Amino acid sequence: MEQPPNAPKLNPPQLEAVRHIGSPLLVLAGAGSGKTRVITHKIEYLIKRRGVAADTIAAITFTNKAAREMRRRVSDLLGFGGKRGPQISTFHTLGLRIIRDERDAIGYRGNVSIYSDSETEAALAEIARREFGTSDIDLWRIRQQISNWKSDLLLPEQVERVAVADRFGKVIARCYTRYAETLKARGAFDFDDLILVPTLLFRNNAEVLERWQHKLRYIMIDEYQDTNGAQYELARQLAQGHGDLTAVGDDDQSIYTWRGARPENLVRLREDFPALKVVKLEQNYRSTATILKAANQLIANNPHVFEKALWSQLGFGDPLRIMVCSDELDEAARVADSITHQFLLHRKPYHAFAILYRGNHQARVFEQALRERRIPYRISGGPSFFDFAEIKDLMAYLRLLVNPDDDNAFMRIVNTPRRSIGGQTVEKMIQTAAAKELSLMEIARDPSQGEDLGRAAAKLEEFAAWIDGLVRDIDPADPVATARKLVLEIDYEEWLRNSSEDETAAARRLQNVNDLLDWMTRIHRDDRSATFEQIVNQLVISDIAERNSDEEELNCVALMTLHAAKGLEFPHVFIVGMEDNLLPHRSSLDTGDLTEERRLAYVGITRARETLTFTMARTRRRHGKNLTCEPSCFLKELPQDDLRWEGDTDRNSRTPETGRKTLASLKSLLQ
Repeated sequence: MEQPPNAPKLNPPQLEAVRHIGSPLLVLAGAGSGKTRVITHKIEYLIKRRGVAADTIAAITFTNKAAREMRRRVSDLLGFGGKRGPQISTFHTLGLRIIRDERDAIGYRGNVSIYSDSETEAALAEIARREFGTSDIDLWRIRQQISNWKSDLLLPEQVERVAVADRFGKVIARCYTRYAETLKARGAFDFDDLILVPTLLFRNNAEVLERWQHKLRYIMIDEYQDTNGAQYELARQLAQGHGDLTAVGDDDQSIYTWRGARPENLVRLREDFPALKVVKLEQNYRSTATILKAANQLIANNPHVFEKALWSQLGFGDPLRIMVCSDELDEAARVADSITHQFLLHRKPYHAFAILYRGNHQARVFEQALRERRIPYRISGGPSFFDFAEIKDLMAYLRLLVNPDDDNAFMRIVNTPRRSIGGQTVEKMIQTAAAKELSLMEIARDPSQGEDLGRAAAKLEEFAAWIDGLVRDIDPADPVATARKLVLEIDYEEWLRNSSEDETAAARRLQNVNDLLDWMTRIHRDDRSATFEQIVNQLVISDIAERNSDEEELNCVALMTLHAAKGLEFPHVFIVGMEDNLLPHRSSLDTGDLTEERRLAYVGITRARETLTFTMARTRRRHGKNLTCEPSCFLKELPQDDLRWEGDTDRNSRTPETGRKTLASLKSLLQ
């Protein structure tokens, strides 16, 4: 069988997946089996060996970070990128492209404005307060339910027609209607709309669908098990015309059903594409045989439509450790001591270690133990770059330039830096806007339309004229220049100095602003055809989809949830809190359905490359009480001969020898 360029990297199943075209393909890719390699080499094969036009290929994944990595690999293989390359993006970026290109068919006028997470929350909070008559509302549940309806392609009028079981559900349905009206009035879309709108457009407009099926002849989708209903339908619509769909996924790693993912979408492929071919990638290039044996035996207890078993040529490896600790403080101390021991005795760098847990509340005691031992660490899920006030300010300015009807953006920056436009003035404008169905910018352009705004009227007209002038002067050849000009003209650097605690804080905040401007420059450099609107919307999507995902590669121990660890790998992994009611979670034990919790444990196990340690506590403090803990039922499902149990008393007997080795290592470091 003739291999494509760089084919020595491909094993036989990978090569089979790369070369298969002409009918739908499902690649069942186990953890660490090289699925990204398959997608990138398939793109290379199509372009270099089959003469396929690069811009007719779409590779779709779920995070901007994954898309960037895939683009980098494809660029290395092909030697070119940017406009000439294939479309490699997230689902939401693709949806935005469709909305932008099909404005007329959608019936949308003006630039595309996307609601950020904070704007969605603010809008829903206000709507829910009015509908429920109180501020004491489970806003997360409301937002999640509306998101689920959009994922199921249900519009507000459809939801309000169907019977909703309880009063709470009926009020949420009304909130959905009001929220949709708010988005329409402000000319905006939220994150879910980026999938919902194109999918419904394709469903209702055969001509537009056929045009996009012709544009994108080869569809490749990574992490297919994480698709929700709308994403599955969008992929099906695009591929239905030609059948060149490559879906890469692993039902054993589906851990996001709580946010709409449907692992059964892998099975639906057989129903929608009867000619579907299945290729299994079972060779793991990451972990030792001991770790994979444990993963296989655990996940075998879940029901499967497609059977597979991971295997490795990396050797058997060390047994799996189970540390039984007296309580959560002892658990954290022993994990920290183990890392210190490995660091000093075997020169293992700190970034080789990861501590994985079921819930964020478990992190506190590990932070304390690591700090006491002066072990550097980082916690995934910290503040996002987009959470800084200066970034929110600049993003609001950019959003207002893209869509002057964005009232949320207007309110944030109309008096930042100060322009003598106070809160009472803005409140009067809001009342006029609501009564006359105008945007705040429209009132700023002509303040005479509402109540007497006094001396602020001239300031508003001046502000609106300045914004409109910036919009007119955007240079298509250098759209980022407008953003830099904006920062200079509002003298934002001086504003940061005056509003910061000290010079150090001001310098840090100014660096954040410069980082954002540099980010915009990189986006434009990667795609010279990108407009100002497209650059700004790419930033908004990055904010929503991937908050704090680009952490530095520092020499730190990683602390994160099992959910956050998906897609990552570490030489040495600790999965802590292996107890019933933690992993598996109490809610799954109550329902008796452990399938997703078992998949979560499987994901954790397959993050480990060299060593894997489980920890549990005999007692754990919860709600002010010390409760007795039971070992996780998942521990019984592991290969018992490969487990090495270490109990409380065991720790005391080992301490002197461990201490002597650690002391010797310290002495050698000081010599």
